[in-house]
Amino acid sequence: MVIDAHQHFWDPARADYPWMEAPELAPIRRAFGPADLAPLLRANGIDASILVQCRSSIEETEEFLRVAAATPFVIGVVGWADLTDGAVDETLARLCGLPGGDRLVGIRHQVHDESDPDWLLREDVQRGLAALFAQGLTYDLLVRTRELPAAIATAQAFPQGRFVLDHAAKPPIAEGFSREWADLVAALAASSNVWCKISGLATEANWDDWDAERLLPFVAHAAQCFGEDRLIFGSDWPVCLLAGSYGAIKGAIEACLTKLGAQVRDKAFGANARRAYRLP
Repeated sequence: MVIDAHQHFWDPARADYPWMEAPELAPIRRAFGPADLAPLLRANGIDASILVQCRSSIEETEEFLRVAAATPFVIGVVGWADLTDGAVDETLARLCGLPGGDRLVGIRHQVHDESDPDWLLREDVQRGLAALFAQGLTYDLLVRTRELPAAIATAQAFPQGRFVLDHAAKPPIAEGFSREWADLVAALAASSNVWCKISGLATEANWDDWDAERLLPFVAHAAQCFGEDRLIFGSDWPVCLLAGSYGAIKGAIEACLTKLGAQVRDKAFGANARRAYRLP
């Protein structure tokens, strides 16, 4: 099974997405749903996907579970829950019991939008993470370089938990190779309970001036750090459309992974996501 482990659905006419307000995001400020993605998956040889949260909303998570229940190719949902809520364990149990709740595989929060770079280390957040792992869920780390030290400490604090680093921590590709990013990613990868999504990289480059060769040093560094068993492919569709088509994004990442070895590529497109998220 070939898996796209990171895609989104949204409808700005029905909900607010604060991160989408920037003028340069106007091209994707419209509704995207299963009917839009299905033909792209077929055309690119993708069998299944994981639907990932877009806003801090329990209602969105509930909606995504309903979508997953009605959409065969959505085999997992990474939703949102308030980790600072003392009753988050009850919330997670309720979500898992809803129609489609069996497809809830993880939780995510826009940590890089928090003013505090150590938000992950807050006592209430750490309690919430403990509840999440007790429920058998994975936590997606949406961080940049600034928040990586807290992510490293958090992964070390929960050695039995499973973490997935989204977008390889968004390296500043447009600015060039960052030694600080590289060293911190390597430190995070030292925790064997962390996987890394090779996703969202083209949109960290110059949108009109990138190709597989431009992305390769960052993919290669992630591969060196995490190894062939902890890399996961994700398209980041439809955000990726800012930089290129679904096929262009998938093709570039596949080319990078193939240069690192056919086995690296094959595991990143399926087996590793199944282990990280405990998919069927």
